[in-house]
Amino acid sequence: MELAGRVALITGGRRIGAAVAIELARGGVDIALAYRRSRAEAEETADSVRALGRRIFLVQADLSSPASCERVVDDTVDALGRLDVLVNMASKYVSKPVDELTLEDWNGQLAVDLSATWLCARAAIPHMRRLRGGRIINFGDWVARSGRPRYTGYLTYYVAKAAVIALTEALALELAPDQILVNAIAPGPIVAPESVSDEEFAKVERATPLGRWGGETEVAKVVLALVDSDFITGETIRVDGGRHLK
Repeated sequence: MELAGRVALITGGRRIGAAVAIELARGGVDIALAYRRSRAEAEETADSVRALGRRIFLVQADLSSPASCERVVDDTVDALGRLDVLVNMASKYVSKPVDELTLEDWNGQLAVDLSATWLCARAAIPHMRRLRGGRIINFGDWVARSGRPRYTGYLTYYVAKAAVIALTEALALELAPDQILVNAIAPGPIVAPESVSDEEFAKVERATPLGRWGGETEVAKVVLALVDSDFITGETIRVDGGRHLK
């Protein structure tokens, strides 16, 4: 897919989402960025996108609400005229012991990570069909891609991300006749959580064959590659510095 003149909607505007938005804009893509609370960071990203000569539409939304998923997509098309690329990045990452998990925890995780991915894709499909093609890129996780849990305390997160990978494959098959390519990215140690200690940071480096954290741009590079490709669909690509090999 040629980038110039296309429109991409990115759900999740912090850190990695910002890097993806900027790199797509650098290639000539107009951006819609959906955020929940991080208005200031979304505005910073908007300034960077405008500096590259591209349009940007910011939309605040709680994607745990099904109506908000449809609204975000429709508002994007109303504001920017079309939708070629959907990048589903919105996610929750909270640790909680299994004995303390509630039904609210379960439903809340699946609503954001899985249901919103499906609902945003469902809303985007008619717009992409009118353009005779498109790209949907979902976000899984390197642990879920490995096919087995590795850390306790993340039951709902692991289940949701494993389901996103299954959804990606099923959507890819369903939408192939429409030339809508659906893939997933499974990040590993890309950006350390803000609360991580120096000891934990170094521990992750030692556990990663490449010996370092990747940085946001490494994910953005893969997003661009998947948008560019006309023949990759149904794949989940790990961006983890070889972390899954250990």
